[in-house]
Amino acid sequence: MAPGVPPISGQTASAIADSVRDLVSRGDLAPGAMLPPIRSLATELRVNRNTVAAAYRQLVSAGVAQAGGRRGTTIAEIPDLGAEQLPGADLVDLASGNPDPLLLPDLPTALRRAPYRPTLYGAPAVEPHLMAVAERLFDGHLAAGEAQIVVTHGAVDAVERVLSTCLARGDAVAVEDPCFLASIGTVRLNGYQRIGVPVDEHGMTVAGLHHAIANGGARAVIVTPRSHNPTGVSIDDRRAAQLRSVLAGYPEVLVIEDDYFSLVSSAPYCRVTPESTFNWALVRSVAKFLGPDLRVAMVATNPQTGQLIGARLRAGKTWVSHLLQATAAHLLTDAATVAQLGRARRTYAKRGRILTEALVNKGISPLGAPDGLNLWIDLPDAETVVATVARLSQAGWAVQPGDIFAIDPYHPRHGIRITSATMTGRAATRFAADFADAVT
Repeated sequence: MAPGVPPISGQTASAIADSVRDLVSRGDLAPGAMLPPIRSLATELRVNRNTVAAAYRQLVSAGVAQAGGRRGTTIAEIPDLGAEQLPGADLVDLASGNPDPLLLPDLPTALRRAPYRPTLYGAPAVEPHLMAVAERLFDGHLAAGEAQIVVTHGAVDAVERVLSTCLARGDAVAVEDPCFLASIGTVRLNGYQRIGVPVDEHGMTVAGLHHAIANGGARAVIVTPRSHNPTGVSIDDRRAAQLRSVLAGYPEVLVIEDDYFSLVSSAPYCRVTPESTFNWALVRSVAKFLGPDLRVAMVATNPQTGQLIGARLRAGKTWVSHLLQATAAHLLTDAATVAQLGRARRTYAKRGRILTEALVNKGISPLGAPDGLNLWIDLPDAETVVATVARLSQAGWAVQPGDIFAIDPYHPRHGIRITSATMTGRAATRFAADFADAVT
């Protein structure tokens, strides 16, 4: 055995793989440790090198190891998922991606007013009132009788559960690049391969999606139909039709649409999923407009996928809290809250427009026509991004460097995400002037 490598044993691929897993469990092989070359381990164990190669494939498939091509095979490390950098108290927060707290409903009051009776084991997993609300929210966006509706612990939980019902570890998933951080984390932690699809002013690009499936072998696609985070762009009718045309040629590819900003988006929902797709999900969570602590998402899926998800969220210990479901249902049907959501939609649109116009007046063009809480500005290189963030910080502004949203951290799209959720006209004018100074 190579120096520093604990003894690996076994005469079959499964036995060799089990031996490595035991060494990992005992801590004898740490994350990042290099496994012996296939040829040398085969010689050591007196087995065919194909046996060792098969063992290594099993380890990679199980997520115990990661293949590095000519660099060899190593024990898998815990992924560094990165995090959005929250600003200090002395900086104006244009970085966090958070909604404006003043545009959120009063959750303590809603909890007291929501009709709720103690729920016992054996009750339906989905609160009937919330099911009725969900059916209305999806009405007109799906064919009659096409979907089954389930409720999950928020959008991230929904995406993870849908992926796990349809994919195996090691399968490739196409995601927008730049991408929502939680989606990057979900894909990485579950051992799926990531394939980035570029985003332009109309969302996920057609050529990029086709390449991800036809050349990259993507078996699933996660797409944001509107208010994309981090760029703020939305998919229009024309782009949706083009994406549907690509996906129609690959009906076996799972399609997940994360419509997280649905009720306060100013952009219309344009469905990306074609009728021919076998497995799909349309996810609508409430965290961005009812409050980040209200971990509830309504998910419309094809019946088979819905049944598989529902089996894991059935009446019992794994259901989504009926207290949260009842609160969400109450808020979504409360006249005052519905009116407040309308004000939030108009306010976010106005604030994004104010900031966009102020930047354009300084010769700076954000990507597309931003909707939602954020907008994106492309910059020429990494050095410009770092310098701009630093200069804006010195001027009292916190913004988010775009590299943390990259699918491939070594090849990020150079840019800056700016959160416009609490923007005012005076602040927009000041910020645009400071941004112009920072990039010159």
